[in-house]
Amino acid sequence: MKANKMDHPNQGISCEVSNCRYYMTGNFCSADRIHVTPRHASTSQETDCSTFAPAAQ
Repeated sequence: MKANKMDHPNQGISCEVSNCRYYMTGNFCSADRIHVTPRHASTSQETDCSTFAPAAQ
């Protein structure tokens, strides 16, 4: 799923991954949507944000 980068934070989504394209100062996410996988995770440790994209260098 391809997310679009917004010019403002997506309210209610906290993100601490500062090397993500969608990271905003203050631990916010600027992706217009997120996708978390896998479908049958049992714990938060088993999940991944598949929206993650490396920030441009």
